[in-house]
Amino acid sequence: QVQLVESGGGMVEPGGSLTLSCVASGFAFSRSVLSWYRQIPGKERDLVAHVGYSGDATSYEDSAKGRFTISRDNAKNTVYLQMNSLTPEDTAVYYCQAGILNGGETDIYWGQGIQVTVSS
Repeated sequence: QVQLVESGGGMVEPGGSLTLSCVASGFAFSRSVLSWYRQIPGKERDLVAHVGYSGDATSYEDSAKGRFTISRDNAKNTVYLQMNSLTPEDTAVYYCQAGILNGGETDIYWGQGIQVTVSS
Protein backbone atom coordinates (compact mmCIF):
# COMPACT_ATOMS: atom_id res chain seq x y z
CA GLN A 1 0.00 0.00 0.00
CA VAL A 2 1.47 3.32 -1.09
CA GLN A 3 1.70 5.92 1.65
CA LEU A 4 3.08 9.44 1.66
CA VAL A 5 3.16 11.22 5.01
CA GLU A 6 4.08 14.89 5.22
CA SER A 7 5.42 16.64 8.30
CA GLY A 8 7.15 19.88 9.25
CA GLY A 9 4.40 22.35 8.53
CA GLY A 10 3.12 25.00 10.89
CA MET A 11 3.12 28.73 11.41
CA VAL A 12 6.10 30.96 10.80
CA GLU A 13 6.66 34.70 10.60
CA PRO A 14 7.44 36.41 7.28
CA GLY A 15 11.08 35.95 6.41
CA GLY A 16 11.27 32.69 8.33
CA SER A 17 12.05 29.17 7.19
CA LEU A 18 10.43 25.76 7.31
CA THR A 19 11.46 22.35 6.07
CA LEU A 20 8.77 19.95 4.96
CA SER A 21 9.41 16.22 4.90
CA CYS A 22 7.49 13.47 3.15
CA VAL A 23 8.19 9.88 4.13
CA ALA A 24 7.14 7.29 1.58
CA SER A 25 6.39 3.60 1.85
CA GLY A 26 4.87 0.80 -0.17
CA PHE A 27 6.74 1.31 -3.44
CA ALA A 28 10.22 1.48 -4.96
CA PHE A 29 11.08 5.00 -3.87
CA SER A 30 14.20 5.32 -6.01
CA ARG A 31 12.10 4.60 -9.12
CA SER A 32 9.71 7.46 -8.52
CA VAL A 33 9.72 11.11 -9.41
CA LEU A 34 8.68 13.37 -6.57
CA SER A 35 7.04 16.75 -6.38
CA TRP A 36 5.68 19.25 -3.92
CA TYR A 37 2.43 21.05 -4.71
CA ARG A 38 0.47 23.63 -2.79
CA GLN A 39 -3.14 24.68 -2.73
CA ILE A 40 -4.99 27.73 -1.46
CA PRO A 41 -8.70 27.29 -0.70
CA GLY A 42 -10.77 27.87 -3.80
CA LYS A 43 -7.81 27.57 -6.15
CA GLU A 44 -6.16 24.79 -8.10
CA ARG A 45 -3.29 22.75 -6.73
CA ASP A 46 -0.07 24.19 -8.17
CA LEU A 47 3.32 22.59 -8.67
CA VAL A 48 6.03 24.11 -6.47
CA ALA A 49 9.05 21.90 -7.09
CA HIS A 50 10.01 18.61 -8.71
CA VAL A 51 12.94 16.24 -8.34
CA GLY A 52 14.00 13.37 -10.56
CA TYR A 53 15.03 9.84 -9.65
CA SER A 54 18.56 10.51 -8.45
CA GLY A 55 17.97 13.97 -7.04
CA ASP A 56 20.23 15.69 -9.58
CA ALA A 57 17.44 17.08 -11.74
CA THR A 58 15.21 19.65 -10.07
CA SER A 59 12.77 22.29 -11.24
CA TYR A 60 10.85 25.06 -9.48
CA GLU A 61 7.85 27.26 -9.96
CA ASP A 62 9.01 30.85 -10.54
CA SER A 63 8.14 32.23 -7.09
CA ALA A 64 10.00 29.35 -5.43
CA LYS A 65 13.25 29.78 -7.35
CA GLY A 66 16.06 30.97 -5.12
CA ARG A 67 14.01 30.47 -1.95
CA PHE A 68 12.97 26.80 -1.93
CA THR A 69 15.10 23.70 -2.32
CA ILE A 70 13.73 20.25 -3.05
CA SER A 71 15.86 17.22 -2.24
CA ARG A 72 15.46 13.52 -1.73
CA ASP A 73 17.17 10.84 0.32
CA ASN A 74 16.57 7.50 -1.37
CA ALA A 75 18.09 5.65 1.59
CA LYS A 76 15.43 7.16 3.89
CA ASN A 77 12.55 7.12 1.41
CA THR A 78 12.10 10.81 2.10
CA VAL A 79 11.69 13.94 0.03
CA TYR A 80 12.23 17.38 1.53
CA LEU A 81 11.25 20.94 0.74
CA GLN A 82 13.43 23.55 2.40
CA MET A 83 11.61 26.89 2.31
CA ASN A 84 13.41 30.14 3.11
CA SER A 85 12.39 33.81 3.04
CA LEU A 86 8.75 32.85 3.42
CA THR A 87 6.04 35.39 2.68
CA PRO A 88 2.30 35.40 3.44
CA GLU A 89 1.76 34.43 -0.21
CA ASP A 90 3.36 31.06 0.58
CA THR A 91 0.50 30.24 2.94
CA ALA A 92 -1.18 27.10 1.64
CA VAL A 93 -1.66 23.40 2.16
CA TYR A 94 1.41 21.63 0.80
CA TYR A 95 1.15 18.19 -0.76
CA CYS A 96 3.77 15.59 -1.57
CA GLN A 97 3.25 13.71 -4.84
CA ALA A 98 4.94 10.57 -6.13
CA GLY A 99 4.93 9.47 -9.75
CA ILE A 100 5.65 5.75 -9.88
CA LEU A 101 6.54 3.96 -13.09
CA ASN A 102 4.15 1.11 -13.78
CA GLY A 103 4.94 -0.52 -17.09
CA GLY A 104 4.41 2.16 -19.69
CA GLU A 105 2.42 4.41 -17.42
CA THR A 106 2.98 6.54 -14.34
CA ASP A 107 0.77 6.09 -11.30
CA ILE A 108 0.25 9.22 -9.23
CA TYR A 109 -0.09 9.22 -5.45
CA TRP A 110 -0.65 12.06 -3.01
CA GLY A 111 0.04 12.69 0.63
CA GLN A 112 -2.66 14.01 2.91
CA GLY A 113 -1.32 17.56 2.85
CA ILE A 114 0.10 19.79 5.54
CA GLN A 115 -0.70 23.39 6.40
CA VAL A 116 1.93 26.12 6.13
CA THR A 117 0.91 29.52 7.45
CA VAL A 118 3.12 32.59 7.11
CA SER A 119 1.88 35.39 9.29
CA SER A 120 3.07 37.97 11.76
